[in-house]
Amino acid sequence: MPPSASTASSTGLLAGVVVLDLSSVGPAARCTRLLADYGATVVKVGAVPGRGAQPINPPFYAYSGSRGLQRIAIDLKDPEGRDAFLELVESADVVVESFRPGVIDRLGIGYHALRAVNPGVILCSTTGFGQSGPRSDWAGHDINYLAVGGYLASSEPRGDGGPPIAGATLADAAGGGMHAAMAIMAALIGRRETGAGAHLDVSIAEGVLWLTSLAVDEHLATGAEVGPGHSIISGRYACYDTYQAADGKWLAVGAIEPKFYANLCRRLGCEQWVAHQLDDEVQEKIRADFRAAFASRDQATWVDELAGFDTCVSPVQTVADLVDDEQYLSRGAIVDVVMDAEDSAAPLGGSDASGPKRFRQVGPVLAGMVRPEGPVAVRDPATSDAGALLEAAGIPPERIAELRAKGVVA
Repeated sequence: MPPSASTASSTGLLAGVVVLDLSSVGPAARCTRLLADYGATVVKVGAVPGRGAQPINPPFYAYSGSRGLQRIAIDLKDPEGRDAFLELVESADVVVESFRPGVIDRLGIGYHALRAVNPGVILCSTTGFGQSGPRSDWAGHDINYLAVGGYLASSEPRGDGGPPIAGATLADAAGGGMHAAMAIMAALIGRRETGAGAHLDVSIAEGVLWLTSLAVDEHLATGAEVGPGHSIISGRYACYDTYQAADGKWLAVGAIEPKFYANLCRRLGCEQWVAHQLDDEVQEKIRADFRAAFASRDQATWVDELAGFDTCVSPVQTVADLVDDEQYLSRGAIVDVVMDAEDSAAPLGGSDASGPKRFRQVGPVLAGMVRPEGPVAVRDPATSDAGALLEAAGIPPERIAELRAKGVVA
């Protein structure tokens, strides 16, 4: 299944790996976004418009605007659609799905069916709680997995005493998406030795459990009641906290090591507290003096005074702040996007009736990803590669035309 030259990466650590992605949003989509940015050819397999239940269609900018992805719509409930999908599987390396447990078996595309046509295929099933267990059929979203995995209860409570709402979809992105991507990469490496595929059972809740495992393991080993304010990294001490500057903006302090804490105290004019970093009896006094010091100058001044001097101080940036942050910009983390190559001269934010023609997005920022030079071209998510994909899978043109005419593929 050769990638389309206009959409797929020809370079990257996963170049040559073909992934069929049955998801539309959520952790599985985060997973395949990572795989695509590492060079894999990712084919989004969606529902045929107007046939059966329709999945959530994310906004044009979500999941990096479908950067580098190919698309096909197949009615998997139709026997001919199922067969067409299995023909795509024959030359694929990975299939990613996020249906509830048992759904793909009922559709006739479960692991045994996939393995029958491709013994080396890797099936990655991402669900909230895994394929087994008393919660395996529960519906849920990011907040639910953060809740059962201990993350919410371990975070500083809000004003009414309730657990906070996380500012990012940590369960989806890390507990699910990164979890799945790492498992797939490990399975690809393992397949080199054995030639065998695998069925990866990704539980997002277990991914969150791993994210909170430092606290969980401490409780299991010592019986400690781990929670907000328990340790140095959960707010027990003044050296690890946030403080408001004179302009109302905030700074984050993470001066865990004694030498960094001493540097901080001296630069804040709080030398009297250098020897009391972990003295529980005086933490509120230290915090009061730190608050008073930080409140005397604006955020930018304190960043200039502290950040580059081994104090572990950084500004608390809003999303609007960080997209123009000099560190991210210097490393090409934010990229320009054009809807197609012909629009490369369009002004940033320019649009017409079909939507924005040029905008910015977070680029391929993880280590080992190939960072683009110049604007990134993306296509309208409604664009279909069905003909080329099915032809590359060995399906004759007349059969492709028939499947299209019946509405089985689009």
